[in-house]
Amino acid sequence: MKYIYPAIFYPEGDGRFSVEFADFELATFGEDLADAMSMAADAAAGRIFSMLRDGEKLPEPGNPKKIKPDKQNGIVSLVYIDLDSLKVNHDETPVKKTLTIPSWLNKAAERKNINFSSTLKDALLEKLAQ
Repeated sequence: MKYIYPAIFYPEGDGRFSVEFADFELATFGEDLADAMSMAADAAAGRIFSMLRDGEKLPEPGNPKKIKPDKQNGIVSLVYIDLDSLKVNHDETPVKKTLTIPSWLNKAAERKNINFSSTLKDALLEKLAQ
């Protein structure tokens, strides 16, 4: 699903841009305008995904012409939000994997009631963080 919501982009003194969405409590920032636009789309996609998952009703997108920035230098712009790409990158659908470990390790882990799937997931996340 694709959405469009207005956001206000505020240039900061150091070249960065802060971003606020008028339709839901959400703010982010970017190193420059392009990064701020990307971060805004990503943050809004996460918020929308969470709201839909929790059964909340999405707000109607506000009219950009009626949005007044708090600061004089604020720029109102529409942000394109592609929820389909978020789902692809954050798909939580379980995937069955087959792995091979030594028999002694299997027996020792089973005696300790270790959850193999959870342990593998934790180990992979740790490796990815390195």
